[in-house]
Amino acid sequence: MKLLLFLLLPLCLIGQTDTTSSVDWLKNYDKAIKVSKKENKNVLVYFTGSDWCPPCKKLKHDLFETEEFSELAKSYVLLYVDIPRNKDLLSDKQWDHNQEVLKKLNKKGVFPLLSVVNGKGKALDEYSGYGMTGEIGYHLNFLKKNK
Repeated sequence: MKLLLFLLLPLCLIGQTDTTSSVDWLKNYDKAIKVSKKENKNVLVYFTGSDWCPPCKKLKHDLFETEEFSELAKSYVLLYVDIPRNKDLLSDKQWDHNQEVLKKLNKKGVFPLLSVVNGKGKALDEYSGYGMTGEIGYHLNFLKKNK
């Protein structure tokens, strides 16, 4: 019986693994610009309110956790800028940094916001909002257009 359990355990774990894609987001603007120059890629800046913005939370699941996004993300340097209501979610240094980037690239304070900047920090394009319907075609087209 123990042998059977031992043999079935890996199959049970396979069914519970997370099959969504994962990508690495930088959290420092200057580093993202530096990598952008080095790799000759645009920077995709994602502004979110991770603990208070329902469209941001839904977009995370509907877009950022997909294989299609994972593929498109290879064409970008990714920068994650979180502006949570609970400031304890970030270090003071990260909070101050995110506020600076917000003032520079998201003056209206729109969430969620995707902004594309080049290696010189020049804003090229942006796309704001999410209707929470599961329709991510506009976001994917935005990403395809700006890579």
